[in-house]
Amino acid sequence: MKLAHITASTLAITVASTAGAFARDNLQIAGSSTVLPYASIVAEAFGENFDFPTPVVESGGSSSGLKRFCEGVGENTIDVANASRAIKESEVKACADAGVTDIMEVRIGYDGIVFASQKTGPDFAAFEPADWFNAIAAKVLKDGELVDNSYTNWSDFNADLPEAEIATFIPGTKHGTREVFEEKVLLQGCEDTGAMQAMLDAGMSEDDAEGQCMAVRTDGKSVDIDGDYTETLARIDSNTSGVGVFGLAFYENNTDKLKVATMSGVAPSTETIASGDYPVSRPLFFYVKKAHIGVIPGLKEYAEFFVADEIAGPDGPLAQYGLVSDPELAATQAAVADEVTMNSGM
Repeated sequence: MKLAHITASTLAITVASTAGAFARDNLQIAGSSTVLPYASIVAEAFGENFDFPTPVVESGGSSSGLKRFCEGVGENTIDVANASRAIKESEVKACADAGVTDIMEVRIGYDGIVFASQKTGPDFAAFEPADWFNAIAAKVLKDGELVDNSYTNWSDFNADLPEAEIATFIPGTKHGTREVFEEKVLLQGCEDTGAMQAMLDAGMSEDDAEGQCMAVRTDGKSVDIDGDYTETLARIDSNTSGVGVFGLAFYENNTDKLKVATMSGVAPSTETIASGDYPVSRPLFFYVKKAHIGVIPGLKEYAEFFVADEIAGPDGPLAQYGLVSDPELAATQAAVADEVTMNSGM
């Protein structure tokens, strides 16, 4: 995506001059593959408009990025972790144990998780959470009994779906998208089919039942993708019946190759995500190590630049790429300016 040059005066952000020498003078950022394209757009524009080097942005998944973020404080650790889910309490504790006690949580906007297939492939037009649960869950409910999943085609459990072989490509477990998919699709499908209640009736605890609901089959019908969405797209390119899980922005930038299905009767779009009508959406974040502000040059300026109206607002380049602007962006801007941390009430 080609960006128009954005001037610092347009953004009304004053760049503080840096003094002294640092062992590292560029920002180090890692994490979510969903947030990666947005962070890359911001990093490029930041390098063009500020007297700081262009930040280094890496992917690897939300969990991987947060793990690196929580390794400690210092120039040999990353400054920012991108995440397609909120940081977990266990991760906050891991950070604290390593000395990372002041964390700024910055919500940049919203994205939807979509279900897309080859543009010329079978007609996967409409899904329900129950369809995905029946397609890839390790155990499903048949004739009132929980049994190992032996479904072969989508039409085996829903006559309205194509008579096509089940071949799904879902985010690997290190990705934040996987957790949202599990909670909003698999768990919901488990409840909708009655499998959850059957597990509880069989004596499972609620926690164990939820874990079983989110367990996927291992016979090749469901394939974990540890890379980014380009790897998922490549798998679908080579499999006519393949259906993949993508972020809305990635799909919208590949509509020449992909077609998308509705979920629970709602088509994914920036409008349906912003309104809350589309059921599989989530906020996107980045996390800032406050102890690095004033030590690693440009860190606060980068955070403020990222959430500026001209960048993350509804008319900015991130929205053009597919980000759904946060209606509470002004509050986020104020929190970043004041360096509010999670343990101080954000």
